[in-house]
Amino acid sequence: MNPPDPDTPPIRSIRIPDALDGERLDKALASADPTLSRSALQRLLKTGSVTRADGPPPQPDDKAMAGEIFLVAIPAPRPIEARPEEIPLDVIFEDDDIIVINKPAGLAVHAGAGRHDGVLVNALLHHCGGPERAGGLSGIGGAIRPGIVHRLDMETSGLLVAAKNDQAHLHLAEQFANHSAFRHYLALARGNLTSPRGSIDAPIGRHPKDRKKMAVEPRHGRHAVTHWQRLESLSGFTLVACRLETGRTHQIRVHMAHIGHPLLGDPLYARPFHPPPEWPEERREIVLAFRRQALHARQLTITHPSTLKEMSFTAEPPEDFNRLLTALRVPAMKNQLASTSDYYIKNG
Repeated sequence: MNPPDPDTPPIRSIRIPDALDGERLDKALASADPTLSRSALQRLLKTGSVTRADGPPPQPDDKAMAGEIFLVAIPAPRPIEARPEEIPLDVIFEDDDIIVINKPAGLAVHAGAGRHDGVLVNALLHHCGGPERAGGLSGIGGAIRPGIVHRLDMETSGLLVAAKNDQAHLHLAEQFANHSAFRHYLALARGNLTSPRGSIDAPIGRHPKDRKKMAVEPRHGRHAVTHWQRLESLSGFTLVACRLETGRTHQIRVHMAHIGHPLLGDPLYARPFHPPPEWPEERREIVLAFRRQALHARQLTITHPSTLKEMSFTAEPPEDFNRLLTALRVPAMKNQLASTSDYYIKNG
């Protein structure tokens, strides 16, 4: 008996149950086999990787029929490895153990589905080298995420630390796990927060219906705590400082939306904001041109892995954030409530 051809994708058989009769085919197949997402099945249908056991080639919007059997060819996952790319980096600090970067908005931290190039990891590999090189990046994160200890969302700007050797990686990872590393953010929230400060203690997990989103999930979510302080009241918005006690995916974005104050420009957790027609045209244009969540990682405090000394790094918001903040201010109002320097201490 010949061994299976490694280049031939495995075939999965899916039978449409009675309950899914009449459903759109891509939706029915995803419901019948939860290990396959609807978007993945749409791609497989378009590339001819889904066939009927008996009948013409199917289309994504075909109606499913109870009892029908479909054969799905599952392509083997393509290995992804980070590769060096010459991408400019704003290096705040660097030594033999760590490198601290002020990441611009729009730069993904590492490769993902359909995105292998133009990511921070590739830039770090070009700048530092890989695990095989002295002074390169740690290898604990694997081939896709060398040196990466924590993340920032692609459209969030600000400070991020990477490890240049495995000892530093383990030391930093422990700090983030036990919450002794402190991260402070600036955020522009929708609406007026009436309290001067507060804490949001609400578990976060994957959204039950939208796999791209996270949500407050009391039963299945992971422990998540965000502390916030009001810094300035604006024209229907509030500038807030946020300190992460935990580090869940999209934590600040999810928590602020949960209390009814989503971040301005957030494409996942907030509705689009349309400036009132009475606003000056210049202000309207600045707000409409801002197409990301208004979130900036301003301060990072860690213990250095070798010297064991506490180190604190600060990066002021980028130009687009500052322009937006200026546009939302009413010049006649002197509404500063607290200075960021007063808040950006680890027990703030």
